[in-house]
Amino acid sequence: MACFLVPTAAALVATAVGRQVKDAPPKAGRVSWRKKLSWLLNLLWGGAILLALEHVWHGEVIFAPPFLTAMGDPENTAVMLRELGTVGVGMAVIVVLAWVGMVLVADRVAAVRGVVEVKVER
Repeated sequence: MACFLVPTAAALVATAVGRQVKDAPPKAGRVSWRKKLSWLLNLLWGGAILLALEHVWHGEVIFAPPFLTAMGDPENTAVMLRELGTVGVGMAVIVVLAWVGMVLVADRVAAVRGVVEVKVER
Protein backbone atom coordinates (compact mmCIF):
# COMPACT_ATOMS: atom_id res chain seq x y z
CA MET A 1 0.00 0.00 0.00
CA ALA A 2 2.69 2.50 0.93
CA CYS A 3 5.86 0.48 1.39
CA PHE A 4 7.64 2.78 -1.09
CA LEU A 5 7.57 5.60 1.49
CA VAL A 6 10.33 4.05 3.61
CA PRO A 7 12.89 3.73 0.76
CA THR A 8 11.86 7.24 -0.33
CA ALA A 9 12.57 8.59 3.16
CA ALA A 10 15.92 6.76 3.18
CA ALA A 11 16.75 8.25 -0.23
CA LEU A 12 15.89 11.74 1.03
CA VAL A 13 18.14 11.31 4.07
CA ALA A 14 20.99 9.91 1.95
CA THR A 15 20.62 12.80 -0.50
CA ALA A 16 20.77 15.34 2.33
CA VAL A 17 23.83 13.64 3.83
CA GLY A 18 25.51 13.51 0.42
CA ARG A 19 25.09 17.24 -0.02
CA GLN A 20 26.71 17.96 3.34
CA VAL A 21 29.67 15.57 3.13
CA LYS A 22 32.80 16.75 1.36
CA ASP A 23 34.50 14.20 -0.87
CA ALA A 24 38.11 13.50 0.02
CA PRO A 25 40.51 12.16 -2.60
CA PRO A 26 40.25 8.37 -2.61
CA LYS A 27 43.08 6.33 -1.16
CA ALA A 28 45.03 4.23 -3.60
CA GLY A 29 43.09 1.10 -4.46
CA ARG A 30 39.76 2.46 -3.16
CA VAL A 31 36.64 3.81 -4.75
CA SER A 32 35.74 7.41 -3.85
CA TRP A 33 33.07 8.11 -1.25
CA ARG A 34 31.13 10.23 -3.78
CA LYS A 35 30.95 7.29 -6.22
CA LYS A 36 29.83 4.92 -3.45
CA LEU A 37 27.15 7.33 -2.32
CA SER A 38 25.92 7.75 -5.90
CA TRP A 39 25.41 3.97 -6.06
CA LEU A 40 23.30 4.07 -2.90
CA LEU A 41 21.25 6.99 -4.17
CA ASN A 42 20.62 5.27 -7.49
CA LEU A 43 19.47 2.11 -5.72
CA LEU A 44 17.20 3.91 -3.26
CA TRP A 45 15.67 6.45 -5.67
CA GLY A 46 15.29 3.91 -8.46
CA GLY A 47 13.56 1.42 -6.20
CA ALA A 48 11.33 4.04 -4.61
CA ILE A 49 10.23 5.44 -7.98
CA LEU A 50 9.52 1.99 -9.42
CA LEU A 51 7.56 0.99 -6.31
CA ALA A 52 5.56 4.23 -6.42
CA LEU A 53 4.72 3.65 -10.09
CA GLU A 54 3.66 0.08 -9.31
CA HIS A 55 1.37 1.35 -6.53
CA VAL A 56 -0.14 3.95 -8.87
CA TRP A 57 -0.67 1.23 -11.48
CA HIS A 58 -2.59 -0.92 -8.98
CA GLY A 59 -4.70 2.01 -7.75
CA GLU A 60 -3.19 2.13 -4.26
CA VAL A 61 -1.95 5.67 -4.83
CA ILE A 62 -4.30 8.26 -6.30
CA PHE A 63 -3.80 11.88 -7.34
CA ALA A 64 -6.39 13.34 -4.97
CA PRO A 65 -6.48 13.54 -1.18
CA PRO A 66 -5.81 11.39 0.80
CA PHE A 67 -3.45 10.14 -2.00
CA LEU A 68 -3.03 6.74 -0.35
CA THR A 69 -6.24 4.75 -0.64
CA ALA A 70 -5.50 3.06 2.68
CA MET A 71 -5.81 6.42 4.46
CA GLY A 72 -9.54 6.52 3.74
CA ASP A 73 -10.41 3.79 6.24
CA PRO A 74 -8.94 3.48 9.78
CA GLU A 75 -8.75 -0.31 9.47
CA ASN A 76 -6.76 -0.05 6.23
CA THR A 77 -4.55 2.63 7.78
CA ALA A 78 -3.49 0.17 10.49
CA VAL A 79 -2.65 -2.41 7.83
CA MET A 80 -0.68 0.21 5.89
CA LEU A 81 1.33 1.22 8.96
CA ARG A 82 2.13 -2.43 9.67
CA GLU A 83 3.26 -2.81 6.05
CA LEU A 84 5.47 0.26 6.35
CA GLY A 85 7.12 -1.20 9.44
CA THR A 86 7.69 -4.63 7.98
CA VAL A 87 7.87 -4.58 4.19
CA GLY A 88 9.06 -0.98 3.77
CA VAL A 89 11.76 -1.16 6.42
CA GLY A 90 12.78 -4.62 5.21
CA MET A 91 13.23 -3.40 1.64
CA ALA A 92 15.25 -0.38 2.72
CA VAL A 93 17.50 -2.53 4.91
CA ILE A 94 18.07 -5.06 2.13
CA VAL A 95 18.96 -2.28 -0.33
CA VAL A 96 21.46 -0.78 2.11
CA LEU A 97 22.97 -4.21 2.83
CA ALA A 98 23.29 -4.87 -0.91
CA TRP A 99 25.02 -1.49 -1.25
CA VAL A 100 27.43 -2.35 1.58
CA GLY A 101 28.26 -5.58 -0.25
CA MET A 102 28.81 -3.64 -3.48
CA VAL A 103 31.13 -1.21 -1.71
CA LEU A 104 33.17 -4.00 -0.11
CA VAL A 105 33.53 -5.86 -3.41
CA ALA A 106 34.36 -2.68 -5.35
CA ASP A 107 37.07 -1.68 -2.85
CA ARG A 108 38.49 -5.20 -2.92
CA VAL A 109 38.57 -5.28 -6.73
CA ALA A 110 40.11 -1.80 -6.84
CA ALA A 111 42.77 -2.85 -4.33
CA VAL A 112 43.63 -6.02 -6.27
CA ARG A 113 43.83 -4.19 -9.56
CA GLY A 114 45.55 -1.15 -8.05
CA VAL A 115 42.98 1.18 -9.54
CA VAL A 116 43.19 4.81 -8.55
CA GLU A 117 40.33 7.10 -9.48
CA VAL A 118 41.23 10.40 -11.03
CA LYS A 119 38.97 13.24 -10.00
CA VAL A 120 38.11 15.43 -12.96
CA GLU A 121 37.35 19.08 -12.19
CA ARG A 122 34.43 20.53 -14.12
